[in-house]
Amino acid sequence: MAKFLIVEARFYDHLNDMLLDGAKAALEAAGHEHEMLTVPGALEVPGAISLAIDSGEYDGFVALGVVLRGETYHFEIVSNESARGIMALTLDGAAIGNGIITVENEAQALARADKGQKDKGGEAAKAAVAMFELGQRFS
Repeated sequence: MAKFLIVEARFYDHLNDMLLDGAKAALEAAGHEHEMLTVPGALEVPGAISLAIDSGEYDGFVALGVVLRGETYHFEIVSNESARGIMALTLDGAAIGNGIITVENEAQALARADKGQKDKGGEAAKAAVAMFELGQRFS
């Protein structure tokens, strides 16, 4: 049994709750433990994961959040930089599933967050587990 940290950028409560439901269900179905950490936004997720990696307490991580396109360029900065930060950590060997969804509108977010539809929270957790297992194979 591995221990995963779910790091969520809690900005849209109802959407985050759906992502969390999927992630928790997937980790529990795989027989793994999990803890939760909430950060203010998607830009803070990679930094929080980096700090948690340094603690040595976790075997893998699930990044969750929702970034909706707004009227400014800020959407691109948040979506690109959060993904870049997570990717940099994975290239250093961290087992991370990226479930930060970046969408045009709430309808798209609902479809991706809902466990009965695209279940991106669950998919991110499954990716984290798969990367953890791959790391075990190569270590």
